[in-house]
Amino acid sequence: MASTNDPFQFQEFEESNLLAAASESTTISIEDDIMNPKFPTGFAPSGDEDPTAEDDKAELLSGEKKSIPFWTFQYYQQFFDVDTHHVTERIVGSVLPWPGKNFIHVYLRRNPDLYGPFWICTTLVFAMAISGNISTFLVNLGKPNYKYTPEFGKVTIAATAIFSYAWLVPLAMWGFLLWRNNKIMNLVSYSFMEIVCVYGYSLSVYIPAVVLWIFPYEWLRWLSIGVALCLSGSVLIITFWPAVRDDKPRMIAAVMSAIVVLNVLLAVGCKAYFFSKAELVPPPANLSTTAVVLPHTT
Repeated sequence: MASTNDPFQFQEFEESNLLAAASESTTISIEDDIMNPKFPTGFAPSGDEDPTAEDDKAELLSGEKKSIPFWTFQYYQQFFDVDTHHVTERIVGSVLPWPGKNFIHVYLRRNPDLYGPFWICTTLVFAMAISGNISTFLVNLGKPNYKYTPEFGKVTIAATAIFSYAWLVPLAMWGFLLWRNNKIMNLVSYSFMEIVCVYGYSLSVYIPAVVLWIFPYEWLRWLSIGVALCLSGSVLIITFWPAVRDDKPRMIAAVMSAIVVLNVLLAVGCKAYFFSKAELVPPPANLSTTAVVLPHTT
């Protein structure tokens, strides 16, 4: 016979006892927790929340973006927020253009940057000025009347030419496309920053070409100019062709010709100015020459 204290012994409970225990238990309501959430100590929401945070949340939820004036620093700061692999991809795309690949549609994706164009133009300025000085020194090396003097003024001239081309030409192109878009509604429109980005990246191919201009071989210089002109001009023509192809034939020819001519003038002008042969320096005026008189013999 089992003992009365056996814990494994089956016990019968009456229904009245179970109902009494259930009535004394605590009832948990999920709806109460949802409607009245309880926060742990230290995490309770305060009544004085930041109103700007609520405005930012509402702005994000509505999908709207604040318009920043173009004369402020914050407006241009967004164009320098770009990853390294994006810049590398755009440089490769500008050096290796492919028919049918619009640079703006494929590489920019409505997110132009000024980081890449700025450093490309700056690198090209110093590369052109330094290479021009080295080329002049190599051409005149060994000449008795030549004295090397560094020409620091070439940096200013190169910067003026490069940055004027990278900013003024896109400004003119943007104004022209905006004017034609008002005339013909179905034309493709590009923003000013997108055009600046295209022109800036199109100059990247000139950096290795300028380095090759150091060697005093005219055939090598003209060959590198031709290759750089073809690659840079192809990027510009492929990019701006969709924007003018529905225009009048006269306008199409004028735009395409202007793109090619301005590109040629930049390359040939820089080559002629920075890499022309230096003239011999005349001897100083304070040096006196002594005439040697030979005896006359009969």
